[in-house]
Amino acid sequence: MATYTFDAFCTVDGFGSYNEDGDWGGYWGKQTQEFLDHRLAQYRESVRLVLGANTFRSFQRYLGGITPESAGDDPVNAAMKFLPTTVLSTTLTGPLDWPDATLVAGDVVDAVARLKEQSSVSLRSHGSLRLNRALMAAGLVDIVQLTVFPVISGTTGSEPIFAGAADFDLELLGSTTFDGGIAELIYRPTRRS
Repeated sequence: MATYTFDAFCTVDGFGSYNEDGDWGGYWGKQTQEFLDHRLAQYRESVRLVLGANTFRSFQRYLGGITPESAGDDPVNAAMKFLPTTVLSTTLTGPLDWPDATLVAGDVVDAVARLKEQSSVSLRSHGSLRLNRALMAAGLVDIVQLTVFPVISGTTGSEPIFAGAADFDLELLGSTTFDGGIAELIYRPTRRS
């Protein structure tokens, strides 16, 4: 059975993104070369990306112009764009304008359960907050990889990453602190009953 990792970025106050009044830039302007090298290594592993429709639309908007020839300008996002990708959606129609993407409609819990059984590589989902909260509630998320950026976005933060999630205990499996104070926390979630 393939391991499923929910990979999310957030601020110290738990926001996964910022609204139009925020002018933070990518990675909240805190990325360092050490962090970018680490991210690139993670997305060069043998892995299948799993995205919900909204995150996929964002990827198309922000990563759509990356080509194999321009990949050196943004190697982390290029690595993500050219991974085998499963897009879970009841609103999108195929074919998708994305390299190596498969569109799967229907119940996301059933789809990911099947994917975990059939995949010969690990599964990784970046963002896709609503999708991953549902998968956590169903017990399908094996690892939560939370990257915390050293900022508080109290007035510009939008979409708290765990808003509306079920209650979970988290077992810390590992942590890394990067230059500039970025912290990566790796957890195994267990739903509280």
